[in-house]
Amino acid sequence: MNASLGAVAVIGGANLDIVGSPSKILIRGDSNIGSVKLSPGGVGRNIAENTALLGIPTRLFSIVGNDSFGDYLLTEAKKSGIDVDFVKRVSSPTGIYLAILDENKDMDLAINAMEIMVELDWEYISNNKASIEKSEIIVLDANLKKDVLEKATNEFRHKKLFLDTVSTAKSESAASIIGSFHTIKPNKIEAETLTGIRIHSRDDLLKAANIFHDRGVLNVCITLGKDGVFYSAKDGEHGGYRSTEFLPLNATGAGDAFQAGLIYGELNGFPLKDSIRYAMGAAIVAMSSEDTINKEMSIDKITIISRRLEEIK
Repeated sequence: MNASLGAVAVIGGANLDIVGSPSKILIRGDSNIGSVKLSPGGVGRNIAENTALLGIPTRLFSIVGNDSFGDYLLTEAKKSGIDVDFVKRVSSPTGIYLAILDENKDMDLAINAMEIMVELDWEYISNNKASIEKSEIIVLDANLKKDVLEKATNEFRHKKLFLDTVSTAKSESAASIIGSFHTIKPNKIEAETLTGIRIHSRDDLLKAANIFHDRGVLNVCITLGKDGVFYSAKDGEHGGYRSTEFLPLNATGAGDAFQAGLIYGELNGFPLKDSIRYAMGAAIVAMSSEDTINKEMSIDKITIISRRLEEIK
C-alpha cells in the first residue's frame, strides 16, 4: 500500500455476485445460452477492493453471514489488501446480487437478496466510530438503511464524505442529507430523481449540478452510460469526458471503479477535471474484464486510458 495516501473507510454492502451473460441477443422470457460467473461483490466491498488495488489503505465496514459465502468474501478481500478486521458477521445469510447482462454486456435486470443489510445498524457504526474517523475519506453506500445513512452522514460530516447512490430507489434515502457530501456520482436518472430536473441537454445537466451545489455538494459527477460523464465543481468548473473506442466485456463494476478513481484523485490533490479522467480510466479498466473487479487494475493502466478520452466541451 502507498503510505503517502490518506486512508479511506468504506461503509456499505458486501455480497456474492452472480452474473449471467448471453452468447447471442438476449431474449426475454426464454432460456438463453451463455455463461454464469460467481465473484465477490457489493457496492461498498467493490469500491474498497478497487481503492486497495490502487494502493490506498482501505478499511471495510460491512456485514456478511457466518456461512461459506461470507468466508469466501472475507478471504478474497484480504487477498486484495482490504482491512476486514471490522466486518460484522451474523447468522443471517450473506447477501446475493444476481445480474443478467444483455448482448452488449450492459445490465438488463438485476435482483438482490440483501436482507442482511438491516443488521448493518447504527450501533455497529457507532461502536467503530474511532476507527472510521482515522480515514481522510469516508464512503457511504446507499444500501445502508435510511436512518443509518442519515445518522452516519451527520456524524461524519466533518470528514470528506463520498456517496454512492447505488440505484434510483436507494438514492432517495440521501435526499435530505445530500448537501453534506463532498462528492457524489449519480447517474442521469438518479440525478433527475434527486433534483426534479428532467435532463435532456447539457444545460439541464448544469442546472441539476447547480441544485446539488446550492445544497452544499462540492463535486458532482453525473454518469451518462455510453455518453460518458458530466462533472461540475462548486467553484464553477464543469465539463465532460467520453470514450468512443472501447467495447466493454462487463459493465457491472464500472461505477465502483469510477468511485475509486475519484477517491484516488482527491487523495492526490488532483483538480476535479483530472480526477474525472482517472475515474473514467478506472471504469474502463474495470469493464475490460469479465469479472466485476479487474485484478489488473493499476495506475499505469488508468493513466494510459485516460489520455485517450474525448473531452466534451
